[in-house]
Amino acid sequence: MDSTDADDPSIEVRQARPEDEAAVAAFTRETWPGREASDYIPRIYREWIAGDGDRQRTFLIERDGEPAGVCQGVLLSGHEAWAQGMRVAPAHRGVGLALGLNDAVAGWARERGASVLRNMVFSWNAESLGVARAAGFTPAAEFRWAHPAPDPEPAVGDGPAADGDGDTTIDGDAGADLDVVSDPDGAWSYWNRSTARTALRGLALDAEESWALSELTRERLRRAAEETAVFAVRQPSDGSSGDVSGRAAGSGTRGLAYRVRDFEREAETEGKDTDGGTERWAEYGVGAWADLDAARALFDAIGADAAAIGADRTRVLIPETPRNVTDAAAARAGLSDDPDFVLEADLTGL
Repeated sequence: MDSTDADDPSIEVRQARPEDEAAVAAFTRETWPGREASDYIPRIYREWIAGDGDRQRTFLIERDGEPAGVCQGVLLSGHEAWAQGMRVAPAHRGVGLALGLNDAVAGWARERGASVLRNMVFSWNAESLGVARAAGFTPAAEFRWAHPAPDPEPAVGDGPAADGDGDTTIDGDAGADLDVVSDPDGAWSYWNRSTARTALRGLALDAEESWALSELTRERLRRAAEETAVFAVRQPSDGSSGDVSGRAAGSGTRGLAYRVRDFEREAETEGKDTDGGTERWAEYGVGAWADLDAARALFDAIGADAAAIGADRTRVLIPETPRNVTDAAAARAGLSDDPDFVLEADLTGL
């Protein structure tokens, strides 16, 4: 990965400290001028640095003794690291400080055994996309958020199978009766043969770190089945025991999702100011399905699950492909305005 001039005495990269908070808040308060989105870093800086340790490190770069940029690295697994919150003060942009921060995070992650470093960039943020490519990151995946409404009585079906206590039968528009069940192994098998897995390079929302993606594993789905919720969309069998050859085409597991977390956040309003109210969100690590009927069944189950835990809003990570996005639209799931990009850097050759 590229770097700033290591011999430049005016530039220093170090671990961020509590006393840097005011300076960091000042240069991140208007990160995206002209857009409704506000930067989260001023709100969470103290929490950020309080969590620094063996698996997390927040870096600050100084120029001429003045805090000029910040970035955090997090270890997501034994071989995966995540870079987040890359910010450079407007007055110090264009001199390579972002590259210096990237190098610091990459070096820290590599020393701890990571072989890949990933980050996420809004698709509309051309400047940050350019910086990421210059730093050695390459495109990995593209996703969008679907936002099915929490609904205790979905348009079709009888509710979710969030806790595995029973099956839910959902009547698809094409006449297919679909079960939505808590079956992590069935969900894992479907994930491995799905086009969603290919499009997302095997990535889904991380179970521990919010706004981070890591490789989805069978163990994560099994844990979600025990702690939150897993959904496997299935075509019911005709009752024939062990008669695999006689199965109809399209039978078996045809979709999956899992709930990662639920949380409170400030209610979204027009503009940047809020009225102090909060909303409860339910977040789902990935949504994947074989066809429109399966998509409808999956989103109905997610909506019922979100309602059951008292969520006001949802977001479900889905692949940014024409089929997935139009399926979600046809299922009336609601969609975010723009996709997001995941990029990655190979740390093994550094």
